[in-house]
Amino acid sequence: MFCSISGSVPEEPVVNRNNGQLFEKRLVEKHVKETGNDPITQEPLDLDDLIPVKTNKAVKPRPAPATSIPGLLGLFHNEWDALMLESHQQRTALITARQELAHALYQQDAAVRVIARLTRERDEARSTMESAVAAARAAGPVPNGAAAMEEDAEPPAKRAKAGITKEIQDNMTEASKALSKGRKKRVMPEGLATVDEIEKFGLLSSHPLHKSTKGGILSIDAAPGSESLIATAGADGVVVVFDRDAGRIRASLTGHTKKVNGVKFAKDASTLISASSDSTARIWRAGDNNTYSVAHTLKEHSDAVNAVTLHATGDYFVTASADRTWAFYDVATGTCFTQVSDEKVTSGYTAAEFHPDGLILGTGTADSTILIWETRTVKNAASFTGHKGAVHSMSFSENGYYLATTADDGVKLWDLRKLKNFKSIEAPTTGGHSMAASFDLSGLYLGVGGPSAHIVGAKQDWAQLASLSGALGKKSVSALRWTSDAKHLYVGANDHNLRIFGLAAAESEAA
Repeated sequence: MFCSISGSVPEEPVVNRNNGQLFEKRLVEKHVKETGNDPITQEPLDLDDLIPVKTNKAVKPRPAPATSIPGLLGLFHNEWDALMLESHQQRTALITARQELAHALYQQDAAVRVIARLTRERDEARSTMESAVAAARAAGPVPNGAAAMEEDAEPPAKRAKAGITKEIQDNMTEASKALSKGRKKRVMPEGLATVDEIEKFGLLSSHPLHKSTKGGILSIDAAPGSESLIATAGADGVVVVFDRDAGRIRASLTGHTKKVNGVKFAKDASTLISASSDSTARIWRAGDNNTYSVAHTLKEHSDAVNAVTLHATGDYFVTASADRTWAFYDVATGTCFTQVSDEKVTSGYTAAEFHPDGLILGTGTADSTILIWETRTVKNAASFTGHKGAVHSMSFSENGYYLATTADDGVKLWDLRKLKNFKSIEAPTTGGHSMAASFDLSGLYLGVGGPSAHIVGAKQDWAQLASLSGALGKKSVSALRWTSDAKHLYVGANDHNLRIFGLAAAESEAA
């Protein structure tokens, strides 16, 4: 008779009256006290159910192998082998359990991601529907319901546009006259950074705002009147509003399904405009608790929207797309007044920027051409060639005379009065990364970014005043934005960090 637990002959055998199983008394009592169940059938078991079995007490015969030292050594060897085999089986079972657990965790993570994406798409659809309902209520009843349904069924890009009206043209002309008159007598911004201060620029802080898995800040803007409030457009499809003074993210704007190529504040921090590779642009309005929601989703373009630029009045903006068109919108209503295509343009737009006066618009294309448009009449006034590769960015000097453009071959400076290139700043091999250039408000300093980053001076024959590459390492710069006093430069690179350069507080006070 053998114990059902140990498999050996029991010294004090007991039998479970319920199922007839034989056990070693001390083993089964310990198990019952701990679990209250039969160790074999797992049925409830009480100690009273165990019946002792009377057996003759006999001396157990010693097995033949245990009668000699070699025999004992053989027994020990066999037991060791059995122990090693059991250990191997346990390790194998452990590895299998770990693999099954990892697979289950992976499936759970994938399910969570899918749920998050579906939730985001649901929220986006709800927001779009609410905006459409609000717009429909504001428009009032439509006399001809069938005609209205037919118009709604037509894609926005196919609908007839009103064009840039006489009222808009007059508004732009008045703004240009006022800005041009003020520019002739303009005074440098109060507290403008000096050349000595620019030469001492260093990294003040770095803030991880976007996902590290899809790194890259592609555009930066600061809110008018509150330049410590910064908006960044990320390759992760998110627009982040960051408060520099508080050192924290104020809002993360999600909804775009592909990378966000451009972002602009309108007249103040309450309105944001974003442009994305998902073929849409969006107008965001600030609500309570520093949250933003989509006010308008603009779908005029049929390909990636690569740039967005704001008119000097703050009332209008332009988007430029890879579909070889640029569109002119109203900030308040999201109305597209005109969508411009030109048969001379053979490749998509990659950059766009309004002149400080607002009467001309610069656009850059994928085939390295720079086009200057007269905005009111929507006519191509001039074109520049000479770059190699797609135009990455554009920046007009505040004096209205100069235009800085970047491409794979570096930076070119153009004189708008003579319509020619008067200076080129070559860049090291870009390695497929974008270049960026940005004039400050005074027009005295130009930030240049790419595989290397530095600041050059307009009155120093465009010589380098400060290098930023030491603080960036191997990160390539793709976005730059100055504050109005040129004492801070916001830098976005091909990782997920916003970097703020400037003069250290101690040095600033000493100066």
